[in-house]
Amino acid sequence: MSEKKRRRPELGTSKRSRSSSSHAHELKNQLKPDTEILSSLHRLRAATQSSSDQTLTLSDLNLSSPCREVSDLDSSSVRLAIERAAIAAARSILSGNGFSFSIPSRSSSNQLYLPELDRIVLKDKISSRPFASLSTVRKATITARVLSLVHAILLNGIHVTKRDLFYTDVKLFGDQTQSDAVLDDVSCMLGCTRSSLHVVASEKGVVVGRLVFSDDGDRIDCTRMGIGGKAIPPNIDRVSDLESDALFILLVEKDAAFMRLAEDRFYNRFPCIIVTAKGQPDVATRLFLKKMKTELKLPVLALVDSDPYGLKILSVYMCGSKNMSYDSSNLTTPDIKWLGIRPSDLDKYRVPEQCRLPMTDQDVKVGRISWRRIS
Repeated sequence: MSEKKRRRPELGTSKRSRSSSSHAHELKNQLKPDTEILSSLHRLRAATQSSSDQTLTLSDLNLSSPCREVSDLDSSSVRLAIERAAIAAARSILSGNGFSFSIPSRSSSNQLYLPELDRIVLKDKISSRPFASLSTVRKATITARVLSLVHAILLNGIHVTKRDLFYTDVKLFGDQTQSDAVLDDVSCMLGCTRSSLHVVASEKGVVVGRLVFSDDGDRIDCTRMGIGGKAIPPNIDRVSDLESDALFILLVEKDAAFMRLAEDRFYNRFPCIIVTAKGQPDVATRLFLKKMKTELKLPVLALVDSDPYGLKILSVYMCGSKNMSYDSSNLTTPDIKWLGIRPSDLDKYRVPEQCRLPMTDQDVKVGRISWRRIS
């Protein structure tokens, strides 16, 4: 019986395979040795630590229109502000005028991006929320209820999650987005950060690597947290005594990339702290990143996708979000270095077409807005 002839590969396929292999070899040869990368990281950390700690504030700028910012207040100060609002409402009712809340507007038209500060701030426009108006009676009722709940929380000296707050009066709130929005209004109205209200979001972000800190008195070593990492405490006030021998902080967009880096013990090869919010950054992760950057004086490098939504996530960390513009001074971390592939690298490194996705009109819009903010 005659042997079966082996099928020869097509000439074009063979050439493409050799070309692809050759290109991959070229790219591999461009990789720098670890010693050279570590030397660059040492220089970057030294430059960060030697840079001036002075940062511009709103009061340093001669703005044509006033802007509003909140600050961290202790429990007694917040309780006093709530009691004053309640007394003012009672006096207004007794005088026959009903009552109304004066709420700083958080609409887009009342927000301003300041390139000098590289963040979004809230202007000083105020909107009225009267109980006697059909259009605002429900919002006014929810506002009064949230003020009452927050006062009780502060009085008891406890912390609750936003979900817990919602479940205290589901019938009134209807949907958690309603209580969440009013909670931000109350924070803005009282002039305090949301954490000063003792209402926090559920745990989302995680951290792993060369970091040791105290969490409410317990000493946490983030090199011993496995590939899952240590959950970032929702109440950043209980985090203290940060220590690290890292050269930089690596901010990662996605949980999958975080787990791969943690599994490979990347932080031992290149001494670093790895942190992720698993997508869109939450308040606790943004506060934790700002705290690490400020206290440890380490450069922050961000590994995000080369798409409009990766840019959007990076811009939230650097410049803040519109929803929390009133607290941008506490939530933003400027001067983050963008790691990873750029859109301009797709052709430069001959990334195959099957690895690319076409952009929609919405993608282009999001990308342009985000790029203007971080460039």
